[in-house]
Amino acid sequence: MPGATKWLILLPIVIAGGFLYLLAPVLTPFFVAALLAYLVDPWVDKLETYKLSRGLATAIVFTALLVMIVLLLLIFVPMLERQITLFIGKLPGYLEWLQNTALPWLLARFGLEQTNLDLSVLQQTLAKNWQKAGGLAASVLTSLSHSGLAFLVGLVNLLLIPVVTFYLLRDWDILMARIRELLPLNIEPVVVRLARQSDEVLGAFLRGQLLVMFGLGVIYSVGLWLVGLDLALLIGMVAGLLSFVPYLGFIIGLLAAGVAAVVQYHDVVHLLPIVIVFISGQLVEGLVLSPLLIGGRIGLHPVAVIFAVLAGGQLFGFFGVLLALPAAAVIMVLLRHAHERYLSSRLYGAPPPE
Repeated sequence: MPGATKWLILLPIVIAGGFLYLLAPVLTPFFVAALLAYLVDPWVDKLETYKLSRGLATAIVFTALLVMIVLLLLIFVPMLERQITLFIGKLPGYLEWLQNTALPWLLARFGLEQTNLDLSVLQQTLAKNWQKAGGLAASVLTSLSHSGLAFLVGLVNLLLIPVVTFYLLRDWDILMARIRELLPLNIEPVVVRLARQSDEVLGAFLRGQLLVMFGLGVIYSVGLWLVGLDLALLIGMVAGLLSFVPYLGFIIGLLAAGVAAVVQYHDVVHLLPIVIVFISGQLVEGLVLSPLLIGGRIGLHPVAVIFAVLAGGQLFGFFGVLLALPAAAVIMVLLRHAHERYLSSRLYGAPPPE
């Protein structure tokens, strides 16, 4: 590739990267809207197959999406707030159990030396101040209202998301066609093929994995509620959200539910139904949810998944964890293409073209 051509390609990328860095706070609602439009675009395409216009199909899907989000917020946010308040109220009891029961048992079991770990100060502080931790949503709104400009900016960004989502969803196919027209003709077929493969992988992950996570959260929460655990919704949903890393949600949820059950019931008999709940959730995920909603289209080994999440968190923090698996899926597509090119190249030993 000539040097001038390289600069013609690299210069727009550098300029675009600089603009993205400078405009990152402004671009947040557009990024969220683009993600929502990408997730539900197949639903609009499906409705178009029934001879509906793009505008009508977009209006139907957008209304359904808006109703689902509002219902989730109205139902789950108050329930989770009550669970968090309950957890904070029980936290001193958990610390007391850890200090007086769990640690002495571990020290005696494994023959370890006595430690000077004292949780009484933390326990007293939590017992004194936990009542102030309730009303999470109200506290957030109160703190935002103290800064009029910050509240106004946040409100505008929040209102922008549904507006931008609707217009992006309505014109999604047109935007994709315009982007395709910008590609140089000599690389357009390869780029389109890789983009389609990446879209298949990303769609399988984003749509399928989100549904799997939500389904597992519901299974764990309902199961723990039937067992009688006070923190059933909080532990179940956290375990479901962490299930994007293989076995992480299962391990964290089982440990948290086990500790909560021991502190709540003061015996180990209730550990058995909790183990049954989490094993049942894993079986449903492995036999039903993942094959049905994701299938084998992602193709990432569990070790690769764990490494991607850890690497993303190390490099970019919390957002790196969220974007690690989608980025790893796209990188996998690119590596697969590079491997195919290598196998057909003279470097591997393929005969030169005649």
